[in-house]
Amino acid sequence: MIKNIFKERLHAGDDLYGIWNGIPDTYVAEICAGAGFDWILIDAEHGPFDLKSILANMQAINQFEVPSIVRIPKSDPTLIKQLLDLGVQTMMVPMVESADQASLLVKAMRYPPDGMRGIGTAQGRAAQWNREADYLNEADGEMCLILQVESMKGVEALDQILQVDGVDVVFIGPADLAASMGFRGESNRDEVVSLVVECMRKIEAAGKYSGVFTTSRSVIQTYKRAGVNMIGVGLDSLSLAEATKELADSYKVL
Repeated sequence: MIKNIFKERLHAGDDLYGIWNGIPDTYVAEICAGAGFDWILIDAEHGPFDLKSILANMQAINQFEVPSIVRIPKSDPTLIKQLLDLGVQTMMVPMVESADQASLLVKAMRYPPDGMRGIGTAQGRAAQWNREADYLNEADGEMCLILQVESMKGVEALDQILQVDGVDVVFIGPADLAASMGFRGESNRDEVVSLVVECMRKIEAAGKYSGVFTTSRSVIQTYKRAGVNMIGVGLDSLSLAEATKELADSYKVL
């Protein structure tokens, strides 16, 4: 059974920095995976990924022994089942706004009797097509569920969400949260940062791990003081767009 390195490092108390992989091409995935990040997130919410391209990018990333995380488009137990069978161990789910939704996602990540994951190991890459004899008994313990709270409705339900056993990480999405607060495009605004810090302190007090995405070094320091564990600091497409624009502009002034 392949161990979940990302989950192990969370439990060890490490600060884990990662990058979003939004371009569905294995060359890009390999470039990101070889850069030295602690994790790479395959973004199937906003990126044009399907099951096959998710698998291909996972394979490209994992050859570097870097943990891959998959963000799915929505709370969908059927899609979760397919991805777990492909070998995904760490899943991020956007826009979680209730404890009931969190409970359903926990069950989708686990086999019966504790969950509702369908047993299909004979066709599952995760179980090496039944070559992993103990997969059914060990798989649940290697799963890591990351829930995104990124709206005021989610923030209002945070206390209840944090009471759900099986939720490993609550990842605050400041961009959507800022929009929900009426500050669209201002994710580093003081009011937004203060609310994110408040959420992080609740998450830590509940014995769970917190995550966030920001490219601001000063805001990262604020979040680290609040106890954040998982920090997204970039996006492949954004890095490419900025670098190529800067390169083009640097020559046009000659």
